[in-house]
Amino acid sequence: MLRFGVTPDGFALGKRNVHYSWVIVSIASMMWMTSSGMRFAASLLIPEFHKEEYFGWSIGFITLGFTIQWLVSGFLSPVSGWLGDRYGVRRVMWVGGGLFIIGMLLTGSMSTLWEFYLFFGVLLAAGMASFQVTLVAGVTLWFKTRLGLAMGLLQGLQGLGTAVAILIVFILFERFGLRATFWIPGLVGGALLLFLTRYFYNEPADLGLTAWGASKDEPVRRLQNNDLAKVRTSVFLKQAQKTTAFWNLVGIHFWGCAAHNIILILLVDMAREAGLSSVTSVVVYITLTVTSTVTRFGTPVLADRFGAKTVMLFCFAAQTFPLLILLVSQDVTAFFIFAVFFGIGLGGEMTAFPIINRQYYGNAPTGSTYGWQMGGAGIGMGIGPVLAGFLKDWTGIYDWSILLSFSLSLMAVFCILFLPSSSRRQIPDWEDALPLEARTSVSGVGSSAIEASDD
Repeated sequence: MLRFGVTPDGFALGKRNVHYSWVIVSIASMMWMTSSGMRFAASLLIPEFHKEEYFGWSIGFITLGFTIQWLVSGFLSPVSGWLGDRYGVRRVMWVGGGLFIIGMLLTGSMSTLWEFYLFFGVLLAAGMASFQVTLVAGVTLWFKTRLGLAMGLLQGLQGLGTAVAILIVFILFERFGLRATFWIPGLVGGALLLFLTRYFYNEPADLGLTAWGASKDEPVRRLQNNDLAKVRTSVFLKQAQKTTAFWNLVGIHFWGCAAHNIILILLVDMAREAGLSSVTSVVVYITLTVTSTVTRFGTPVLADRFGAKTVMLFCFAAQTFPLLILLVSQDVTAFFIFAVFFGIGLGGEMTAFPIINRQYYGNAPTGSTYGWQMGGAGIGMGIGPVLAGFLKDWTGIYDWSILLSFSLSLMAVFCILFLPSSSRRQIPDWEDALPLEARTSVSGVGSSAIEASDD
């Protein structure tokens, strides 16, 4: 008899039982594709917003809107991770789905610069921040082993989603204008986010399961959405913040993201300024995005097997030195060569962070630590483009913006050299500071509430 749906063993698919951890990866991938794709795809509209017949805004003031979005998202990321660790990721996602719809609808209706800053920069950013940390941190709770593969699938599909979003934005804007460009993805994507949230369980204990790879005798434990979760999160975060690795990872995310977001936001306009057609400029951007999808998948797998520090060093270097290509030549061939090599580095630049968190901190509640790292990323993503945008306004060329991206990325490479080896735990005895009932080594932690929750 063919079956389909949640079972005591996980998820029934035909005659097979699939552990629900892989369902979580599928759901998280679709949600991340939906929630994050627009923030990058919207950069295609920068040349249009710059035109006098549309808004006539300067490049600097347009990039300021993207900066506001990333800064808001960056400041909210630690809050989102902290709330997810303490109260469960689903509650955060419900709010995020609603904010995503409201932000997209209002952005499509904007007519002034302040509306762009408020609707696109603040409301939409708040919605996106609700997903970017909780999805990654939520997935890590479902895996004791094969986390690299799970993260590779999640990150790879997110990159593919961005490529699809770029095509959608290009087609919708060319055929239907600004409102449809934001309204259609906002309504369809928002509805999908809310629907999928219903099936994204906070942790395996919600279904009476243990994580993928857990030993057969490991008891079902609830580590989120209860008083013990609050204690664990608070104690762990205080201890993690005393390590240099914690703050260095935040800084690395800042430098790297400040560097690459200059390219992600301004690449299409750079190509247009260099004489490439609108279609060719978009194809260059898609080439970069598709290339990055391959390393988005491969980097977590390699980091899980060979150590995240080494893999991160290679990827950050690969994101840095291809920038020199655009300083030498800016013809069509140079842009496509750059897109391929930069895409290789870009795809691996961010995707090793969940793995290094696991390697440094084990099964601790790392949503908070990852939230702080994403906070650094968000601030960097915000600062980089606006500095590069005003450099373009002041100098009239993009060469100084490219040099800025190179310098910031090189700083991240140097910071990685000072990370401790990812082969040893940073605070292996952090649970010693917990009361006995909150330690995972004690049978029955969180066992008072293993029923499924509809929060």
